[in-house]
Amino acid sequence: PNDRARAYYTTRLEQTQGYQQQHILFDYTFLHRDNSAVRPYFTWQDGSLRTDTLREPDRAALIQMVTQHEGKASAQLAAHWLKQQPQGVLIFRDAEQQPAGFFLVVALHQASREDRDADPATQSAWCYLQEQAPLRPGEGATLLRFWMARDTYQSVSPIQSLIFINFMQHHRASAGLAFTFFPCAEPGFWAEIFAYADLARISKADFEVGDRLYGVYGHDWRVVPFGAWQALLAQREIAASAEIMPIGTTTSYASAISSINEPLVVLSQPDFVEAVRAVLRNFSRPNILQRNSLLQSRLVTNRVKSPASQTEQVAALQALVREAAESLQSSPREAKYYRALYHAYLHPAPTQERAAERLDLPFSTFRRHLKAGIMAVTSNLWDQEIS
Repeated sequence: PNDRARAYYTTRLEQTQGYQQQHILFDYTFLHRDNSAVRPYFTWQDGSLRTDTLREPDRAALIQMVTQHEGKASAQLAAHWLKQQPQGVLIFRDAEQQPAGFFLVVALHQASREDRDADPATQSAWCYLQEQAPLRPGEGATLLRFWMARDTYQSVSPIQSLIFINFMQHHRASAGLAFTFFPCAEPGFWAEIFAYADLARISKADFEVGDRLYGVYGHDWRVVPFGAWQALLAQREIAASAEIMPIGTTTSYASAISSINEPLVVLSQPDFVEAVRAVLRNFSRPNILQRNSLLQSRLVTNRVKSPASQTEQVAALQALVREAAESLQSSPREAKYYRALYHAYLHPAPTQERAAERLDLPFSTFRRHLKAGIMAVTSNLWDQEIS
């Protein structure tokens, strides 16, 4: 029965958004209720709470909430981010429509350097990204900067459970999201559930505010995308007795669930461009394509069923490149670029000079069209990789 329910909820997650998707996520998480790593950390019943965006009268209540639980220094930082990124706030209202809890997500990539440096939490997270997991063009990273219930702070409660569900929803809704950070006042308490959820303990991103130390967990969505992450949770739900990875280890995703996927490669944009060029140059030579780094990219992994053979990965890579090239035919201005790609790489002439002759073009014009075609294909695939 759980298999059918899991398949149903996975499909519904793709079809819904907003409050309806939140409800589906709650039901999906409920499937894990019998796992000892999950059960103690979720409270399932409280129909009186409603989620809402920030309203102007809420600000004072939220700052008071932070002051009560984290102190004045933290409250000053909360006021700063409420002003700078109010769109990152989600309120949980009680039956009287008052804030019973909230979270505030900071989009690190959208914050100015001055804003990031003004807060030890964002400064620490950004430094970690720069040193350990640099963002690529078009990618973003978020920090769950504040999260709490009015009465119970970060203890297990209906509000804490809603915060976790809504933060999961945030991952699905944020285009180009590469990394998320999840700080806690008591990181040790959450170790088991976060290990179950594939959130790694990132001590290098820990921070201190007002003499209080906060521990940070995080997840690189480029290495384990949302679909693979769901597959991981499904596997752990099925095998409730599966060993939970120790916190603080560098055990890879692949070693935990090698039957689901190989570890993904996160290529910089220059390396990605060079890999696409290599695919084009060797398009008709699958044996060479077997060594292309794009086979372990999210681009290809999302295209194949897992586990996939190397032959299937190569075929998927060829199909992606072919489709990106063929999409140029829909534009009168770019169709000539497709023809250059077709005769140079997809169905290559013996030489590029012969390809130019087949198209009745001067060689210099052919080369210009080919260069433009390569750039267009690379841009198309890069957009898919980081989306």
